[in-house]
Amino acid sequence: MDIIEQLSMEFKLKKEYAKNIIELLDAGDTIPFIARYRKEMHGSCDDQVLREFSDRLNYLRNLQKRKEEVENSIREQEKWTEELEQKLKKAKTLTEVEDIYRPYKPKRKTRASVAIAKGLEPLADVIQAQTTTEDLLTLAGEYVGEEKEVNSPEEALQGAQDIIAERISDDSELRKTMREVIKNFAFIHSTLVEKEGNEVYEMYADHNEQVKNIPSHRILAINRGEKDECLKVAIELDENVALEEIKKAYIIEGSTTQEVMETVIADSYKRLLFPSLENECRTELTDFASEQAIKMFEVNLKPLLLQSPLKNNVIMGFDPGYRMGCKVAIIDDHGEVLDTTVVYPTPPFNKTEESLEKLKKLVEKHKVDIVAVGNGTASKESEIFICELIKQVNRPLNYAMVNEAGASVYSASKLGAEEFPDYDVNLRSAVSIARRLQDPLAELIKIDVKSIGVGQYQHDMPQKRLTDVLTGVVEDCVNSVGVDLNTASPSLLSYVSGLNGSIAKNIVEYRKEINQFTSREQLLKVKKLGPKAYEQCAGFLRIVDGENVLDNTAVHPESYESAQKLLKLFNLNDQDVKDGNLETLASLVKLKGEEKVATEIGVGVPTLVDMVKELSKPGRDIREDMPKPVLRAELLSLENLKEGMVIKGTVRNVIDFGAFVDIGVHQDGLVHISQISNKYIKHPSDALKVGQQLNVKVIGVDVKKKRIQLTIKDCPQND
Repeated sequence: MDIIEQLSMEFKLKKEYAKNIIELLDAGDTIPFIARYRKEMHGSCDDQVLREFSDRLNYLRNLQKRKEEVENSIREQEKWTEELEQKLKKAKTLTEVEDIYRPYKPKRKTRASVAIAKGLEPLADVIQAQTTTEDLLTLAGEYVGEEKEVNSPEEALQGAQDIIAERISDDSELRKTMREVIKNFAFIHSTLVEKEGNEVYEMYADHNEQVKNIPSHRILAINRGEKDECLKVAIELDENVALEEIKKAYIIEGSTTQEVMETVIADSYKRLLFPSLENECRTELTDFASEQAIKMFEVNLKPLLLQSPLKNNVIMGFDPGYRMGCKVAIIDDHGEVLDTTVVYPTPPFNKTEESLEKLKKLVEKHKVDIVAVGNGTASKESEIFICELIKQVNRPLNYAMVNEAGASVYSASKLGAEEFPDYDVNLRSAVSIARRLQDPLAELIKIDVKSIGVGQYQHDMPQKRLTDVLTGVVEDCVNSVGVDLNTASPSLLSYVSGLNGSIAKNIVEYRKEINQFTSREQLLKVKKLGPKAYEQCAGFLRIVDGENVLDNTAVHPESYESAQKLLKLFNLNDQDVKDGNLETLASLVKLKGEEKVATEIGVGVPTLVDMVKELSKPGRDIREDMPKPVLRAELLSLENLKEGMVIKGTVRNVIDFGAFVDIGVHQDGLVHISQISNKYIKHPSDALKVGQQLNVKVIGVDVKKKRIQLTIKDCPQND
């Protein structure tokens, strides 16, 4: 297989680009670095395409390696043929390769292997050829003997049938055909097991659904029910349909051994072929559903991490609770903790007045702008309390509900203890909630992203695959935003291209020694940070008010000379960049001609375009273009909701069957996929993304079950 040609075709890339990407990956370059600083080499593919390319490259290389292993194994058995060579060469998947290898793969002891050891293979050949006119029992009698351990003609005949049954089951072409039959005609059937707690799976009590139509979320739900021993699950296929398909390949109509062959086929199907393919089908369905769920998590995570930060605000983090009270932490506009306390406005204490007085003083003392209220236990009572606080303070104050999923994970983590050794876990949660509102990306990366709660069935996923994908999302987000070298935590730095946890800690240690970085070049003095790591990370690290204005941009140090040439070309200088006087640079470049300018300064057009953007707005944060968090000053409760009300909401989670939208009543409302658009959409993610703000209409409220049904259809301002 020509891997370069294959990838070039699959990704619709020039062969040169595919070759370059492979070489860059093999050289140890990271996806964010390749995507941002090697655009000319791959035609400006984005990071997502490059990650898919990398995954596919690994698969094809594993495929190639497995083909070589299979060939070597069959050659060692002296059974290698030209036919096998052609089959293996044409195989496009690992499944096809394993099918080809199946008859030659060393097996545990089977009925067929025992029969072969007894010398019954020639008899099996005669029966399978279906050309003999002799009586089969007479033929089988020739194989009876003590030395052969065959006691009767019937035993010999049965052994020969076992050999043929295994051959049928191992037939790679037949298995390929039968997979398609199962895919198109089989059903997945689940039944409820009598067990305490099985009511969760009531809807799957007698559930029957075509394999080809079952959506991924139902596959995962059924799998979980089976794992919890509440469901029995099976793949069901009309046996006659299956047997007819096998007969097409193995039966010669009117032959003397037709009846025996039909018996063998039925045995092979029931005992060997179908159980094997059923397991394969379940595995394939699970793999498909897992990939879909992981993809959904990936789609949801990116906009969540890239939410607009609330800069230049003093924020009070409010972690609701009952028995332990409500934990409070106030942070300044850089995220540093100014004050902490605990108040008890909720049951069983109900010290509302005392709590109000305490927080009013803190709001005035630290000039708090916003209260970030966690949405967990006791959040409704806390929200009521904060609304009363807003009414009583003498300064503008708003609040926002913050998803606190994973905050407790961070609080109890080693990282949380290192960051706040003097605080108990509850106060750390309050700090985390405040920081999540101030800078979601910097705070959310401190916890295991699987705990953030924007997916479905994440604990049922292949954990390594899920972790790899989500780590990739975090890396892409961190590097696309850029990181302030003088304020970033080790956690944030560890996600920067070319860095790891150890080097990130070394950067922070060196930063303490020198007070602060004034130049990107100082990174080369950091312990264990060599030239390769510097090349990979430098462009993603920012230095505000450093010695070189370009250090506060995404312009890579390798392009500084070109950037200076660009400025000189239009009679500009570093001061113009600092003063923000380059708004016309893009139009000047276009007027002169992008290709001409790129050639003059010695870069490609994509690099030139990126350079112009960066020089025009140094230190820019791409998240500033994202919608700001919804700030509130008044309370809306579930009981206040009426059908027909139109409310502004924020998408919290997008799943296979719809999306959950926060409308400020503690309980998120569900917009079913059928209520998202008047046009057909294949998946909710085609129309919605996490963090998106939009108007929704209430179409159903069940106060008892705490369920809210919403629609987006025909809502004003959504068109």
